[in-house]
Amino acid sequence: MRKFNIRKVLDGLTAVSSSASASSAAQQQQAGNRESEIQETLQSEHFQLCKTVRHGFPYQPSALAFDPVQKILAIGTQTGALRLFGRPGVECYCQHDSGAAVIQLQFLINEGALVSALADDTLHLWNLRQKRPAILHSLKFNRERITFCHLPFQSKWLYVGTERGNIHIVNVESFTLSGYVIMWNKAIELSSKSHPGPIVHISDNPMDEGKLLIGFESGTVVLWDLKSKKADYRYTHDEAIHSVAWHHEGKQFICSHSDGTLTIWNVKSPTKPFQTITPHGKQLKDGKKPEPCKPILKVEYKTTRAGEPFIILSGGLSYDTVGRRPCLTVMHGKSTAVLEMDYSIVDFLTLCETPYPNDFQEPYAVVVLLEKDLVLIDLAQNGYPIFENPYPLTIHESPVTCCEYFADCPVDLIPALYSVGARQKRQGYSKKEWPISGGNWGLVTQSYPEIIITGHADGSIKFWDASAITLQVLYKLKTAKVFEKSRNKDDRPNTDIVDEDPYAIQIISWCPESRMLCIAGVSAHVIIYRFSKQEVTTEVVPMLEVRLLYEINDVESPDGEQVPPLPTPGTGSNPQSIVPQSHPSTSSSSSDGLRDNVPCLKVKNSPLKQSPGYQIELVIQLVWVSGEPPQQITSLAVNSAYGLVVFGNCNGIAMVDYLQKTVLLNLGTIELYGSNDPYRREPRSPRKTRQPSGAGLCDINEGTVVPEDRCKSPTSDVKDNSFSRSRSSSVTSIDKESREAISALHFCETFTRKADTSPSPCLWVGTTLGTVLVIVLNLPPGGEQRLLQPVIVSPSGTILRLKGAILRMAFLDTTGSLVPPAHEPWREHNVPEDKDEKDKLKKRRPVSVSPSSSQEISENQYAVICSEKQAKVISLPSQNCIYKQNITETSFVLRGDIVALSNSICLACFCANGHIMTFSLPSLRPLLDVYYLPLTNMRIARTFCFTNNGQALYLVSPTEIQRLTYSQETCENLQEMLGELFTPVETPEAPNRGFFKGLFGGGAQSLDREELFGESASGKASRSLAQHIPGPGGIEGVKGAASGVAGELARARLALDERGQKLGELEEKTAAMLYSADSFSKHAHEMMLKYKDKKWYQF
Repeated sequence: MRKFNIRKVLDGLTAVSSSASASSAAQQQQAGNRESEIQETLQSEHFQLCKTVRHGFPYQPSALAFDPVQKILAIGTQTGALRLFGRPGVECYCQHDSGAAVIQLQFLINEGALVSALADDTLHLWNLRQKRPAILHSLKFNRERITFCHLPFQSKWLYVGTERGNIHIVNVESFTLSGYVIMWNKAIELSSKSHPGPIVHISDNPMDEGKLLIGFESGTVVLWDLKSKKADYRYTHDEAIHSVAWHHEGKQFICSHSDGTLTIWNVKSPTKPFQTITPHGKQLKDGKKPEPCKPILKVEYKTTRAGEPFIILSGGLSYDTVGRRPCLTVMHGKSTAVLEMDYSIVDFLTLCETPYPNDFQEPYAVVVLLEKDLVLIDLAQNGYPIFENPYPLTIHESPVTCCEYFADCPVDLIPALYSVGARQKRQGYSKKEWPISGGNWGLVTQSYPEIIITGHADGSIKFWDASAITLQVLYKLKTAKVFEKSRNKDDRPNTDIVDEDPYAIQIISWCPESRMLCIAGVSAHVIIYRFSKQEVTTEVVPMLEVRLLYEINDVESPDGEQVPPLPTPGTGSNPQSIVPQSHPSTSSSSSDGLRDNVPCLKVKNSPLKQSPGYQIELVIQLVWVSGEPPQQITSLAVNSAYGLVVFGNCNGIAMVDYLQKTVLLNLGTIELYGSNDPYRREPRSPRKTRQPSGAGLCDINEGTVVPEDRCKSPTSDVKDNSFSRSRSSSVTSIDKESREAISALHFCETFTRKADTSPSPCLWVGTTLGTVLVIVLNLPPGGEQRLLQPVIVSPSGTILRLKGAILRMAFLDTTGSLVPPAHEPWREHNVPEDKDEKDKLKKRRPVSVSPSSSQEISENQYAVICSEKQAKVISLPSQNCIYKQNITETSFVLRGDIVALSNSICLACFCANGHIMTFSLPSLRPLLDVYYLPLTNMRIARTFCFTNNGQALYLVSPTEIQRLTYSQETCENLQEMLGELFTPVETPEAPNRGFFKGLFGGGAQSLDREELFGESASGKASRSLAQHIPGPGGIEGVKGAASGVAGELARARLALDERGQKLGELEEKTAAMLYSADSFSKHAHEMMLKYKDKKWYQF
């Protein structure tokens, strides 16, 4: 194999391909001239990067807690995340730095604090009284593993059970260990020969705080007297215990076991259970024990004043219920309701009217945390209906395959989408208000509408209202309903090119002004939708089939070295030459019986009822060609003013007039170049093996074709940390494993050739080899003529070149303002028009919001082109490159967007190496470069997008959207916009003990825990047992709160001069608070320095 010098190859090609062949000195001079013309207002101080909010269902949930007074719900996850939910619109995301799984959460009820226990044996105390909760204290256990925690209501002493069966006691105020320890060998029978197993339950008797009920995994339960430090009673059972719950009177408790049984014990009868129940066991004749069932993982025992108690449990189904969905069982009196769930149950909690464990509980709802959903069941209504969930937790209902984000949309869009979406809502929900209602909303400082569109694996598309850092689903569109569905796998058409999810959405192109929507799916299909408020029935779905061919071999390197293409899995090499053909043919199979001219999916031939919302205008499908499946679509654009849609893949490009339903252009990529092709290519040899047909969605971003990925679903996450490209980063693509695909498309009204004196409608096409080609569009006049005369499409001969695949193109006018593509304003198409022809013509005329249309024709425009490697600004019509910026040498840009910010525009880029960068326009000055996150999987690459006003988002997990801002102004206002979790609420009154209970004893017995667990009584705990770690939320929290108030006052003072005296006093107090926080910090630091080098015995 001959070697060649890559540098020489690149140098040679750059000389040929650089569109700005003028010397850099001339470029700089020209750049200087331009700079004097266009005043750029954006500076680096306008930019700051920070996360704003996280939406969606917590990924891999593992723990659940509820504050019954504050009415706040907390969910912990296996990755150490913490999500807090209050009233709809109040939610918060926090993260434990270690990333260890959250095993348990405990609210300090009505205190604005939460304790989290993690799988790495740490306890953390979170302060929820600030908008962004922070950790105040942490405690790391060194010698023991934490298995269970219990914090009694209105107590500062937290019981911590361990794997060794011991119980330690933590003071939650100071986060220090008490010297009081309950050792397992003291708790169990002395005669017992085996270890009782880890602690699975701890709770105090509701009527006597001095008695602690301890459940060991092996089946032993102990009632421990805290004062006398000995066991009062021991209850032993053969079966392992999963959970324990008290009756509120403290005379009985219930245990759930691994054989599907529940045992109810009288406290004073430890010899045998008072009652044994097998909720799902088949009762056998002859009085035999029922057959064992699956373990009951959790049980709750809740009492009501008026009627029978509720026993609520998860699990416990019989083993013969194969394939049955997970269930929650509600036993109330003689009735047993089995509620089936869609996913497995992680945890559940019963919501009760009182926080006091020694009162009638009066349960009103059950929160069920499932693996992928959160369900609330109304216990007060017959049939136990569920509450309608107001949180945006259904992002992942079907896996997300792509995202688009639009800030500053037309104001009438959200109401229009909401009104059509409101009709899609399910019925049969509980009539009551959502019970998780804590917290307060933040101030709305952003007033512009924002919309997020998500495309999904099942072909559905969801529109979300994302205004003012909230998220609410507006409307759902099912794109798959136009296709025939195969009932089973054998019934499936053999034309499929993916094994699963054949309707998955790959690309979304949406024009907010005209409301035209276009999608490209994984089965090489494109659907164009029009928005309508009227219901229609389409008798025949308009459909076009397009035959896109690739006739020429891959690019030759200048040395002429040929790398054979990859073989197609399953097809092998078919010695057959292909005749070039650019139009749909009528045959369905070629001469040698290969599959030909058939699409991958079958469109329904029956009338299609279309509800108000998005309705099908046209379905376009690529067809098989001589046994080769169609390649997946890599780029897509729609223009409502021109009535055109265009799409491309690695074979070529096709343009369709969706008003006349005709194919205007169908060219292989090479044919686009005409005689200007800079690459040496050879006609396709009949002996060569075929190219593979392309993989899932990962190929769109990767540009590589991996044979074993051919049939991967777009939802399968490809984890590849190295992200090495098989396509070379240079213009030449030295590895020839990928064909030149169409990677970017942009309709615009601009100068198409150097000699042009006026702008005209055209399409700019970008390819994966860094080439930009311009196609001229000759449109007939509007009105009736538009439907009768053909659109004439012709190449302009203009070719520009950059390094790396083209990602994005945009156009600026003489003043440096963005020239948006022309669009038609939205109108209702399903209403017959009764106005005169002139009015109709006026309506059909395209609207272009560009300032340039009203300016002198001789004035120029600027094309902004961003590739994976660099960005260029090109002056039009002269086509001189006036600015150039190499964005990255060692990595590649995944997403580039030209966005509006602070009445100006900039280019925002996200690189595979984790950097987020912004550049001024037109001069491409670097304004921001921040290392944000490394690209760890294709999901981030597939979903990352920037939009106007400094907003961006990506899918951070399969179920959650992370939003971020790169605007300094939004970062400043974020604190105000965030909701407050903690609101001052009076704790309900304790239950009345009653006259006779007070007289004769009885009622709840209180306990002075300080006397028992304090240092004076129990001594100090062993230092090596646990290590205290102060959290970042301590002094900083105080300082942050104080300086926040000072900032508020500074703003208020400007508006309220007449109340200056009172504000002055407040400001002094605030300053004093800030000063005391600072001095406390200094004193603490001095103390630390003073005692740093002293030994413990020198104190």
